[in-house]
Amino acid sequence: MSTSALDLETQEFPWWIPLLQGIASVVFGLLLLFVREEFISLIVILLGLYWLIGGLFNIISIFIDSSAWGWKLFIGVLGILAGIIVIQHPLWGSFVLPALAAVLLGIQGLIVGVVSLVFAFKGGGWGAGILGVISILLGLLLLFNALVAGQLLVILLGIVMIIGGVVAIIFAFRMR
Repeated sequence: MSTSALDLETQEFPWWIPLLQGIASVVFGLLLLFVREEFISLIVILLGLYWLIGGLFNIISIFIDSSAWGWKLFIGVLGILAGIIVIQHPLWGSFVLPALAAVLLGIQGLIVGVVSLVFAFKGGGWGAGILGVISILLGLLLLFNALVAGQLLVILLGIVMIIGGVVAIIFAFRMR
């Protein structure tokens, strides 16, 4: 009787880890869908703390390793300032951060769309051209409706977390 490497990895990996991850993902997804404002404020405060502590560590790392100290200082100060602003204004941050994510995704959509169109005109085919146009249209939609798109991204994230959590729970029980 032979066992594959995948079977050995599955046997060594505890089944309850994906179960816990799945349950946590479903809970966070439900919180994002139904208690969105309060939960996003908590996430924003935690993100602010993360940026603040990360900024402090970046500045401290200058004294340990002085290579690229200018970038470390810049990133550290930026992280500290962003952390302080977000912690002091969590409600403001809960609207601005999803909108900022929508703007960044919109810019990325425009870039990917333009690259896809260039690829299509260089012989990449109709598929690349169609995807390029769709990507540009979605990018423009995200850019021109950033606040609405930011809130929709939160809802979509909640749905994706619930689906991913259910899949992880099913996988955990299959492992068992």
